[in-house]
Amino acid sequence: MRADVLDDRGARPGARAAVVRQDVPVTTDLDLLTGDDAGELLSTAVATSGGELVDWVVRQVDHRPGGSTTVAYRATVRWADGARQVTVGATVGQLAERALDGTSAGVLTLDDGERRAAVWIFPDDPGLPALRPAFDAATVSALLGDLGVPAESRGPVTLAVRAYRPTRRAVIEATTPGARLFLKVVRPSRVADLQARHELLSDAGLPVPQPLGWTDEGLVVLAPLSGDSMRTALRRGEAVPAAAEILDLLDRLPSGVVELPRRSAWSENAAHYASVIGAAMPSEAARAAELASAIGRRIEGIEGDEPTHGDLYEAQILLRDGAISGLLDVDTAGPGRRADDLACLVAHLETLALLRGWDAERLAGLAREYAAAFAAAVDPDELGARVAGVLLSLATGPHRVQDVDWQPQTTRRLDAVEAWLAGDHRR
Repeated sequence: MRADVLDDRGARPGARAAVVRQDVPVTTDLDLLTGDDAGELLSTAVATSGGELVDWVVRQVDHRPGGSTTVAYRATVRWADGARQVTVGATVGQLAERALDGTSAGVLTLDDGERRAAVWIFPDDPGLPALRPAFDAATVSALLGDLGVPAESRGPVTLAVRAYRPTRRAVIEATTPGARLFLKVVRPSRVADLQARHELLSDAGLPVPQPLGWTDEGLVVLAPLSGDSMRTALRRGEAVPAAAEILDLLDRLPSGVVELPRRSAWSENAAHYASVIGAAMPSEAARAAELASAIGRRIEGIEGDEPTHGDLYEAQILLRDGAISGLLDVDTAGPGRRADDLACLVAHLETLALLRGWDAERLAGLAREYAAAFAAAVDPDELGARVAGVLLSLATGPHRVQDVDWQPQTTRRLDAVEAWLAGDHRR
């Protein structure tokens, strides 16, 4: 999901983390950050930065039962020079605890005596220290100079947020009259690994963004690729690659990918996603848990060391005239099962078919067409189970992005999980 992020020039630049004792009625972390009392957290944080909260709405929810809960809000704030919309983030858990050390600029920590919530206004994300410089035109202009862009082509710099998931990652597009690049911001602990993945795949001739440089704070600078996403092509009703072209793309992944750190596949985390669904929608908790158990039984003991992308779906594939021209978001590349990559693409197409405004018949047909072709390359029963696993992970999406009708949407996605486990997609 793309968060709507606007300027926060009314906030105090470089404000240090602070701790404020706040009497906030406490239930669960999810209730605290998404219920009515969240307004008290946001109002206090905004006031500390010199503004007045006018209204707010939840835009993203990342709830990890037993771990942390992070929420993004779109808020209207009245500053001294006028009202503007900003993105505000809040988290309860380990990140909020770390914010107490005072090293996270612009982060306010609210403490009710039982738990702490860290609150910030974009771009002062405590999990992404490189986000503020990546969203500063002067800093980016200097960065372009370090990369060899001539002075006459470095300004003015226009910055646009293309993706933002609080505390986890962000993508900023930077354009000038003579240059264009993407600034990918991740947690500092992940940046060297991300850079290495881009270098490995780029050197092997894969059409991935060429890495131009990186910083220890969590910033990777990437060259742009040509083409539009496969999702855009589907939206327009344009041609998309045949299944054989998808398989050929994965065949080009270099053998060195299996030496990268292993990450668990979507389907292997089915129990976790079931718990997320159950926490948000108790009426579906039992069904989600049963589906996760069924998926787990179907893939239990199946291991693999094949090179995989790790998160292959239509938004990650760029096309030019219907042919593949680029592959994005290689953060998850590593050893795994080819069936997981193929299942990921099929499951996303199936999910798009459930969304309003999309050509459901075409998308559902394409998902089944791909699945039938992929079944000749991998075990069809494993493929079906892993499609169900990815669908279960995607069933958390409606609540995460706070769709108005997220509950019936969640139920529809669980129905799809059941269908793929039962093999109904083959009819």
